Amino acid sequence: MTISTTKKLAGVTAAAGLIIALAGCGAAPEADPTGEAPAETLEAVEGFKPCMVSDEGGFDDKSFNQLGYEGLVRASEQFGVEPVTVTSDAEEDYAPNLQSLVDQNCTLIVTVGFALAAAAGEAAAANPDISFVSIDDMVDNDFDGTTDSPNIKPLVYDTAQAAFLAGYAAASYSEADKVGTFGGAPYPTVTIFMDGFKQGVDYWNEQKGESVEVIGWDGTDGVFTGGFAANNDAINAADGIVGQGVDVLLPVGGPIYQSAASVIRDSGRDIALIGVDADVYETDPTVADLLLTSIRKFMDLGVEEAVLAAGQDEFDATAYVGTLENGGVGIADFHDFADLVSGDLQGELDTIKAGIIDGSIEVTSYLAQ
Repeated sequence: MTISTTKKLAGVTAAAGLIIALAGCGAAPEADPTGEAPAETLEAVEGFKPCMVSDEGGFDDKSFNQLGYEGLVRASEQFGVEPVTVTSDAEEDYAPNLQSLVDQNCTLIVTVGFALAAAAGEAAAANPDISFVSIDDMVDNDFDGTTDSPNIKPLVYDTAQAAFLAGYAAASYSEADKVGTFGGAPYPTVTIFMDGFKQGVDYWNEQKGESVEVIGWDGTDGVFTGGFAANNDAINAADGIVGQGVDVLLPVGGPIYQSAASVIRDSGRDIALIGVDADVYETDPTVADLLLTSIRKFMDLGVEEAVLAAGQDEFDATAYVGTLENGGVGIADFHDFADLVSGDLQGELDTIKAGIIDGSIEVTSYLAQ
């Protein structure tokens, strides 16, 4: 499959976004664009009490914790109930935070992030009468949609598919022929972004006969900060990659994008940033001018749907795997970069997306079916 275009030709029309609503696992609820509570509430089962534990970064991280929280709040508002939330600052907080929610008689507990998966599994096994939703849980190694505990539902996302599109776009945009990425911790849910990103760059090179280089991830090993905080470790990681001449940078891991943004501004160079999880252009206007696009995980819709189901006594532990096909993942608009990318880029991305969905373009990841 060959797609012809002229690299780096500026477009004259705004690129259409690829944000799509979550489908699969039943009909997905539509987000209220006003952010207001619904005029009417649904009737929840007696005693329904939805709760959530965050990972490091907290519920205002403008990324995966915040998305999960927003889904919880929207569903809770529809039932007219008040959710209970607790923030984890470190790994040592996971088990006691979960126990605190058990002690508060929570009937549904949502855990945010791969790091919490083991603790969630233990809590679910110890409390079979409580329903659990585990975001980024690894589920079984064969990913057949089943879990070991009948009371825990994994929400997982094949973000390699969306990251493939972002990698292709980054390679198309790059004038330096060098793009970079780094992660918070080498979890599969982090490296899946980096894998897809590199595959997208490689696909660009294959199609165009070029040699855009990926700094920070070679497909097996790469640069990691050791956590998900916007701190000196994240600044040093970003600085090391920026210093190698990249002009597009993908930080994967919650707030670490803030450190990357500060390094980009201090460099005085035109370097584009790529966000993850949320459309960071919308969630954090302070970095909006830097954002080429964002790799989306529609966790808010997945959480909202799962909470709504549990509240109506329809909890289903079958694993949900978000893909381009069912709308669980995607990429955001190019926003301020719409006139800076190739005029042909959006059409190419649409074609690539269709190829990923029909299987003619292979994207490998630990979630690939």
